[in-house]
Amino acid sequence: MRNLIFIFSIILVSSCVSKKKISESEKENIKKELSEMIEIDQKYAGIPFGSYITNTEKFFTDRDSINKVNKEKIDNYIKKYGFLGFDKVGEEGSNHFWLIVQHSDNFPDFQKKVLKMMKKEVDKNNAHKSNYAYLFDRIRANKKQKQYFGTQCSYNKLGQATPKYGLEDSINVDERRKKYELEPLKKYLNERTKAHFEMNKTVLISQGIKEPQLYQ
Repeated sequence: MRNLIFIFSIILVSSCVSKKKISESEKENIKKELSEMIEIDQKYAGIPFGSYITNTEKFFTDRDSINKVNKEKIDNYIKKYGFLGFDKVGEEGSNHFWLIVQHSDNFPDFQKKVLKMMKKEVDKNNAHKSNYAYLFDRIRANKKQKQYFGTQCSYNKLGQATPKYGLEDSINVDERRKKYELEPLKKYLNERTKAHFEMNKTVLISQGIKEPQLYQ
């Protein structure tokens, strides 16, 4: 019986051991790599460019490959150091960490794992509340479920941004958005509508839409 208690105690203590502490040199190396990952991520986050314009299939294949490599790097960091919050990689580094996870749509279980970790860090002011809201909605939208904050957009025939797959409890959405440090939904949707118009101006004007159709 004593042996069983001793073994159980070892297991309990081992399970409570925190992730490896990051040295200052490691911290700088991680921040540098995160920045490099984001530079590539953002290059492929938009529409096909350069030679990809005539070979969109290769663009999306390459983007998926880049996202996979980035996801695996992030997952290794998590296994070694835990959640990369402000305390470990600073505010900018933590934002980069979140954005890689945000774009890991081909790995929903990975996104859900990080979301669960992120909630605890948000409660400790070690991660941005707004980033949590974006990832929460991203996971829902990828499953074609109604969003909670309205951060993921699709666009109607007028070029207006709308919450993709709709909103859950739309009456209280601005209250939730305020709690998670997001601007009012109408303001956000109008900003996305303006950006969409600028990116697709030629097409929209040809359809008779000469300016962004904003919500009043």
